[in-house]
Amino acid sequence: MSWVERVTRVRRYSRNGERAPHKPLLLLYALGRFRSEGPRAIEFSAAEQDLGRLLQEFGPPRATSPGYPFHHLTNDDRLWEVTTAGGAGSPGPNVGTLRNLRASGRLHPALTAALAEDSALLPQLVRALLDANFAPSLHADICHMVGLDLEDAELPSGVRDEFGHRDPAFRPEVLEAYEYCCAFCGYDGWLSGVAVGLDAAHVRWRTYGGPDDLSNGICLCALHHRLFDRGVVGLADDRTINVSRKYIGRATASRSLVLDLVGRAAREPQAGLAPVEHQHIEWHTRQVFRSPARAA
Repeated sequence: MSWVERVTRVRRYSRNGERAPHKPLLLLYALGRFRSEGPRAIEFSAAEQDLGRLLQEFGPPRATSPGYPFHHLTNDDRLWEVTTAGGAGSPGPNVGTLRNLRASGRLHPALTAALAEDSALLPQLVRALLDANFAPSLHADICHMVGLDLEDAELPSGVRDEFGHRDPAFRPEVLEAYEYCCAFCGYDGWLSGVAVGLDAAHVRWRTYGGPDDLSNGICLCALHHRLFDRGVVGLADDRTINVSRKYIGRATASRSLVLDLVGRAAREPQAGLAPVEHQHIEWHTRQVFRSPARAA
């Protein structure tokens, strides 16, 4: 099995189908550290705050411990190893124990040897981890936080096929259905006859089974697409707009572009075309939106 296949098959344990990208986030963090520092061990106490922030920003809406991936990634074959100051293996996922025993983690020596031998491997692993676990609008932000570049790396065809091919008809179908207009704010900019700053957003992410269908798509401007994938905004069952109570914006622009959306009806597609299905709205609400929602 190739290294790219290994990282895309990392075991992701979850509760009741909840997305659990904890291990992929730790791997991306470790790859960033490898790029800047080489194969040095990463002490848990030094990495705890960074991992906690990554989980808070890009993990599921519930609170999660950075000790979980730090320990459990050792169960995946030849990717990660943990030792304590006394030389023992990982003491478990308890944060206090990891701190007290001065636990350190590092990419497995077999993986670091492969990375040193093949300079193209690291960007391939980064691309595979991002494509397998996160919405595309989040990739640049994740890379920035872990100290990596979002490089254009081609995946081996066998692995690329596992992600499925994006339907090229999805974007034009969604934009046309919503008449090239953001369903949240009404933005409809064009430049030289081409729509600019408008995206066909997947409500349920493709990496978690979301289809390239109109029933799973909504036209959003670049800003609201990013906020939608970060869980700042979402859709209620009646397709009105939710805004997370955790979002704080004090400037006039923040109020007019985000806070004033609370309770507003999202734009519907043209008559006779499928609106977003409730099952996809429910997935986004459970897995991405940062509850609770602000009151109208």
